[in-house]
Amino acid sequence: MYICVFWVKSVRNGKRISSREALRKASRVLRHRYEHLLLVFSCHNPTIVQHNVYEDAVAAGGEFGILEGRSFALIHPIVMSGLFVYTLYAGYLGWQWRRVRTIQNEINELKKEVKPVPVTPEGTPAEPPKPSPVEAKIQQLTEERKELIKGSYKDRHFNAGSILLGFGVFEAIFGGLNTWFRTGKLFPGPHLFAGAGITVLWAAAAALVPAMQKGSETARSLHIALNTLNVILFIWQIPTGIDIVFKVFEFANWP
Repeated sequence: MYICVFWVKSVRNGKRISSREALRKASRVLRHRYEHLLLVFSCHNPTIVQHNVYEDAVAAGGEFGILEGRSFALIHPIVMSGLFVYTLYAGYLGWQWRRVRTIQNEINELKKEVKPVPVTPEGTPAEPPKPSPVEAKIQQLTEERKELIKGSYKDRHFNAGSILLGFGVFEAIFGGLNTWFRTGKLFPGPHLFAGAGITVLWAAAAALVPAMQKGSETARSLHIALNTLNVILFIWQIPTGIDIVFKVFEFANWP
């Protein structure tokens, strides 16, 4: 209403103003009247003034204050970027631990190919044995396995997976909450659905650990497959995440 009044007055005075200028003048009038009413009511209820000051200081521009700001909005992409790199690291540790187990199977298979050394009736070798290529390969794999065992990849992979599960699930939920704080709603789309899928895959992969500890090769293969799919989803949603970051810089304010 005030916008129309200012615009009509400007036309009557022969100095037409833009709708933006009319809106600015109307806002000043409304704010002046609001402050006047606030002063009157504060005489009867001082908490009104206290609440208004607190709201201006902490929640300037939004109901949830800093939770709606750019700082909190950028926590999710920063943490998830780190978790993506950490996911690749955890996968490397898991693959090395798998190598510890599979390399022993290779050694056992190669030992079956080693030909027995002929011996004399006295039980001594008929001639000095020459190292065969198979035996050299066995020796190489044995040394490699010793080095892998020294790396403690089993414990490191387990610890990395636990950290990834805990922080990943927490940050996935935090990302949705932050969107709600800033906009009052969620936006169903590729990024949201991919993030939910990644969270489910984290939980499903972790649920296979007891069966893996009992030696189930099916559980181990499924664990690898789920985490591979997890990485693919992670990579696929990076572009949509970058788009959201641009929107945060466009629409959200510091802090």
